[in-house]
Amino acid sequence: MRKNRGAVYEAPEYRSDDPDIARFADQYLALRGATPRTCEAYQRDLEHFGAFLKARAAGASPDDKVPPPYEALPGAQYADILAYQTHLARSRRYAPRSVRRKIASLRTFYKHLRHAGRRDDNPASDAILPKIGRPLPKAMRGDEVAKVFEVRIAGLSELQRRRDRAILQCLWSCGVRRAELVGLDLNDVDLDGRQLRVVKGKGNKDRYVPMTPEAAGAMRDYLAVRPRSSVPAFFLGRGERRISAPGVYKIVRTYMQLAGITEYASPHTWRHTVATLMRERGADVVFLKEFLGHESTATTEIYTKLAHDRLRTEFDRFHPRDDV
Repeated sequence: MRKNRGAVYEAPEYRSDDPDIARFADQYLALRGATPRTCEAYQRDLEHFGAFLKARAAGASPDDKVPPPYEALPGAQYADILAYQTHLARSRRYAPRSVRRKIASLRTFYKHLRHAGRRDDNPASDAILPKIGRPLPKAMRGDEVAKVFEVRIAGLSELQRRRDRAILQCLWSCGVRRAELVGLDLNDVDLDGRQLRVVKGKGNKDRYVPMTPEAAGAMRDYLAVRPRSSVPAFFLGRGERRISAPGVYKIVRTYMQLAGITEYASPHTWRHTVATLMRERGADVVFLKEFLGHESTATTEIYTKLAHDRLRTEFDRFHPRDDV
């Protein structure tokens, strides 16, 4: 097995070297409770546009990776954004969903500048966004989940091994989002009662989520070796700090890839998997809505369609029609 050291799992929160972008992350995104992952996505989108402006002004290729600072970014006009959209469309490297996200990042950034009194308009507000369909989420089969739990990585300490298994069991049992898992504190987890409390999940709502006996056992095993720390986080990373969202992503992706799952190897796949398998087994949509912390059953209905599609796939695969 491939060796993986603890240091591979951790990464510091991203911070742009452009002062305007960093200020936006600190003064706008952070104050609104954006997760580190969201903050990084916004910053990288803004850097991409800033690099486009800087390269174009210098007569260079718009695909060149031009480093910050991006002086033209705060004063960009609608024509600049239109040229940027045209570049994205012609390059064919970006899916419509990615283009929408990049333009949405620009809208939020210039909204921040307008509220801060640095602009009197939002040049991205009239940008036309490409239409996109809503793709079905990717979910594992039960046998694929079993393969992930069979993975053993050489070179890990007992602490890392128990922590990793507890993280996987928590995702598999509770279907929590990655940010919700990272945000768990010790007093949010009731192992005897087999439930955890998600504090201010998506939509800023609290909810209680039950867990399986296997998850409770794995989390109890981890607590037995968890270092003593003043940090209240349930899961600790390097330096006895709260584990980071990128750290959880790298842990989960490592185990999934070693199990042969590469196309959709991410923590969120576990959430989709739990929901899909429960729906396949007849779980009520209203129950799943509360379990997953969705705002409405309309969001949860995607798992009904996914379950039906997978049922049809299995039907076509196993029906003995060719035997007659």
